[in-house]
Amino acid sequence: MQIHRSKWFVPLFAVALGLVIFVAQWIGGNPSSGLGSLAIMTAFGALILVGGRSETIRGLRGDGRDERFRQIDIQATGIAGTAVIIAIIVAFIVEVARGQDGAPYTWLGAIAGLAYLAAIVGLRLRG
Repeated sequence: MQIHRSKWFVPLFAVALGLVIFVAQWIGGNPSSGLGSLAIMTAFGALILVGGRSETIRGLRGDGRDERFRQIDIQATGIAGTAVIIAIIVAFIVEVARGQDGAPYTWLGAIAGLAYLAAIVGLRLRG
């Protein structure tokens, strides 16, 4: 299934997420950090919007995607997921070694493991 998005989707999503982070940091008592986060997300959105000549940026934006870029996206997602799972495992081990219960890393690890198993079963049944 292919979803066609406007070139504005990712930039506007980045700004909206920046606003959510700003509000969260403001509520947490750190509005100056929130402004920094909003500025970073807005700059990212602007880069995605105006960097349209770059094949990589067009791929990130959603237009100009072909089978090759979809494969790159799948591999990049796998690499990023592996990095996060390794970080969760290491953080869990550090917390347990400090005498803690490992939370919240136990939940994050469980979510990752269950999502992986569900994906394996779902993709196997579909294919």
